Order: sequence, then C-alpha cells, then structure tokens
Amino acid sequence: MSSNAAVADWEPHARDLANAVVRPDSPWWEPIASTPRHLLVPRWWERGDSGRVVHDGAADVPAWLRAAYADDTLVTRIGPVHADHAAPGQVAEGRSTSSSTLPTLVVGMYRHAELAEGCRTLVTTGTGYGTALACHRLGADLVTSVDVDPYLVEAAADRLSTIGLTPHTAVCDLTGELPGRYDRIVSTVSVRPVPATWLRALNPGGRLVTTITGTGLILIADKTAYGGARGHITYDGASFMAPRHGDDYDDTSPAPEVWEVADGDGEQVSTSRYPLLYVPDSWAVRSMLELESPGIEHRRQRHDGGRTIYMAHPDGSWARARANGRESPTVRQGGPRRLWDLLDGIRDRLNSTGELPVHGARVLIAPDGETTLFRDSWSATL
Repeated sequence: MSSNAAVADWEPHARDLANAVVRPDSPWWEPIASTPRHLLVPRWWERGDSGRVVHDGAADVPAWLRAAYADDTLVTRIGPVHADHAAPGQVAEGRSTSSSTLPTLVVGMYRHAELAEGCRTLVTTGTGYGTALACHRLGADLVTSVDVDPYLVEAAADRLSTIGLTPHTAVCDLTGELPGRYDRIVSTVSVRPVPATWLRALNPGGRLVTTITGTGLILIADKTAYGGARGHITYDGASFMAPRHGDDYDDTSPAPEVWEVADGDGEQVSTSRYPLLYVPDSWAVRSMLELESPGIEHRRQRHDGGRTIYMAHPDGSWARARANGRESPTVRQGGPRRLWDLLDGIRDRLNSTGELPVHGARVLIAPDGETTLFRDSWSATL
C-alpha cells in the first residue's frame, strides 16, 4: 500500500480509537470516529535519549497513524519551538507549551461540562482536536476556540477548515477578557485562581470546567445569581499546562543555586517516619501540597541500592531525602522553611483519615475570581 493510500485509510483507525475511548452508543463516538486527528497533528515531539525529538508524520505514515489514533497526548510545542517549524530530527529541551490532549481526557472534560444542544461553548485551541470534537457535537457555529499563540490559532483554523469545520476563533490571553458570552467554558489550560473574566463571560447558569495549576484537580462550577460560581472538585484527576502570556512560561523556578545548596549538609537533619515519596507520583499529595504551599519543585535521582528525592522552592527553601531500599529516609533541610516537614504533615493527615480532602471538596468562587476549596474543617483559598 502506498503512503498516500495509507493516509487515506485513516477512518478505521479513528473508529478503533472511538471504540477504545467510549461506548458505541455514546454521543461522543461519532465525533471521535469522524475526526482525522492526524491532519491536525502532522508533526509532534517524542521523548528521546537526549531530549524531545521531532517526528514528521508524512515521512513515516504508519507511525503517524499509530501516534495520532492512540489514546495519548501528543506534544506539539517545546518552549517556543513548534514541531511544525523544527528541522527534521531536531531535538528540543524545555517544558511542553502546547499539545493535542489524549482523547479520553478531552471527552472527560466535555462530559463534566455537560455539553448539550444549543450550548454556546468556549474551548482552548492547541492543535484544534478538542475543538473538532466540540464542533461535531454542537455545531461549529456554537464553538469558539481561543489561544494566546497566533500560530496555533491560524494553523488549527486552517486545518479544521479542510475537514469542513469553521468554528469562531480568536487570539487572546485566556486569563484576560474573552471574546463573547458563553453557556460553557472548558479549558484544557490550568488556572489559579479562576479568572474573574470567565465569570463575566458566562451566561446565567453557565458552567466552567478547568484544572487548578500545579495540581491534578478538575474544578467544575456553575455561575450563581450574584455573579460568582459554586461547584466542586471531581474525584477523577487531570493535569494541564499552565497559562502562558508569551512564547514561553514566566520563569518562577527555584534559582540554580538553591538546587546546588540542596546537596549540602543542611540546617536540620532528621529521619522521616514515612518511606520515600516522589510527590509528582501521588496526585492527591501533590495537589494538597501545591494548594498549601505553591511553587515547590521536585527532582529525583537513583543510585546503587536506593534513591534521593529533592524539593526546592523559589524562596530558597530545600529538602533532600535519601534511602536505600526500605530503610527510613535521612532528611536534610535548609532555607526559611522546612519543606519535608510540610510533606510529612500531609502524609500524617492521609495516614490518620485514609484520604485527603482535596477530592470531593466544595468550591466557592467570588465575582472577583477568589477561589476557595473547603471540605469539613479544611479549606484553602487560591
């Protein structure tokens, strides 16, 4: 079979993806089965030994179809470099700044939004795949797709038009003013807190669905009569990229010297009562820690017989915990705060109650966007 014929025969792959993601009687089956995802993601980045390596779909059609119709996220932008503009075989390092989100998660966010006939809906652009699904479900005239990146909006609009979809599109900062009024806002970009502009853009009774930056928490809220919103945190989780206001993210990471100091003796040495935990491996713990002390970054290192876990914060606080096998970790900490003690406090709560209050928490959003999560005696304000 020729390469052109292989690309033309994409529909069985899309149907297989639809069967893997939803039931055949789901209203989302047809949108997934009829969307040529490969056309929206012609190039993407995959992780290699030395960084992310660009892949050109047209150069390897079978690999293109396998990647496009797998239930996986395809990263399309690293830092300021979009895969469309990379040289063949180019390697990039940095944080992901755009992607085509895995279809299961896109559909999950739309289900949380309870998209229904007649809902005027704002979505985030990326490659345009989520936009395509929303257009098939609602009709393109009811869908507005926005992104801060002019190229992403232009490329997605052009590619969507080739498959007969012409939603409204706009280049705008998602945390700023939005270009209209909507019954639903579904963001696959995380925010913290919920922008007040979203509340102004929501019609009475409208619903917003998003995630909280730095956490694995999906937030659902319905607009109230007084201009705010009320909702809850779901029991399933998701993590999306943070908003950016230019070509790349603002640099808020701990300074390099903080990580260097973290290899030192520290101001406090102790033995942790819990086994080593790399926080990003536990969404509930990660989310709780991020709500209570935002901005902590995490690294890990393997060595013969064990591991070392690092935590660091832009304020200069750091912690390093090392253990061989199942032994109790030795913890060294320095700077103005004791980061490992914060982590152990969260694990104390988890150990004593069997769960953390973040999932299932109620959410109250004031008209100015101040967002408060609460459950029983616990609360956190963003």
